[in-house]
Amino acid sequence: MRAPTIRDVAERAGVSKSLVSLALRGSDQVRPEKRDAVLRAARELGYRPNTAARSLSEQRTRTVGVLLNDLRNPWFVDLLDGLNSLLHANGLHMLLADARLNRRTGQDPADPLLDLRVDGLVVVGTLPDPAALGEVAERIPVVLAGSREPAPPGVDVVAGDDERGARLVAEHLIGLGHRRIAHIAGYGAVGELRRRSFEATMHRHGLAEQAVVEPSDMTEEGGYRTTVRLLSRPDRPTAVFAVNDIAAIGVLSAAEEIGLRVPRDLSVVGYDNTSIARLRHVWLTTADNSSHEVGRRAARCLLERFEGAGGAGRVQLATPTLEIRGSTAPAP
Repeated sequence: MRAPTIRDVAERAGVSKSLVSLALRGSDQVRPEKRDAVLRAARELGYRPNTAARSLSEQRTRTVGVLLNDLRNPWFVDLLDGLNSLLHANGLHMLLADARLNRRTGQDPADPLLDLRVDGLVVVGTLPDPAALGEVAERIPVVLAGSREPAPPGVDVVAGDDERGARLVAEHLIGLGHRRIAHIAGYGAVGELRRRSFEATMHRHGLAEQAVVEPSDMTEEGGYRTTVRLLSRPDRPTAVFAVNDIAAIGVLSAAEEIGLRVPRDLSVVGYDNTSIARLRHVWLTTADNSSHEVGRRAARCLLERFEGAGGAGRVQLATPTLEIRGSTAPAP
């Protein structure tokens, strides 16, 4: 049996082929009763639009490439939800690619998406060389989401305000009476901004001498190993601020192994307010980095570029908040 065509839908609905095309695209030029007739006919016939043919005629694929630097980070899930909700509402679809896998196989991270002729590109997370996206941005709109690395000309950046978020965390712990506070830091511009803001806040409160910063790889294992070192110090901290929620889980594991109770003996704060932090048996105090809002703003930037907005790249920072849960308490 041959697949139903747009002509079959038009004959079943009693309208022209051009009106079927307009109705299926959601055009407001079609009267509601005609649109209903077209959609009913399409359902009855099992008609599916030929997206390849439409892409050729429109010179657009109506797809957006999303390049993820780390598929394991749960913070990206909420960001992608915010991104996809607005893209879908505007008739666009996401195509995901793993930047790390592409690099391991010797490909330029964006190449598979460009081969599929995506209309735009959203890069989520920190890439080793964001400047390499300059050539891509000359061909299609590009947005960096959740990254604070310097962007090439014409590339928009949407992220959380990391300096403000880290300041909220440090002031929360200081307000609870903690003085010996350690920060498990991360890498890249995001890690650097959070570390500098933590140190500046401790300095403003006269606690620079008691602030301890330890580098990590932003993983659970890295958080665990760093915490073991921190808690073996004679002047061990009474509070630990981890660069993200994943590292904070490692902090909790190390504290439990050593025999410290959270938050009675040790307060722990993460960053990103991922689904992990909201698990009842974790119930982690954390900075909410507005990931869903970052995703929606990234989609909005892309849509504006599609509509012809040019010019230099813009930087938009979503305002973080502090989610106080069960992992922080007054200093012992």
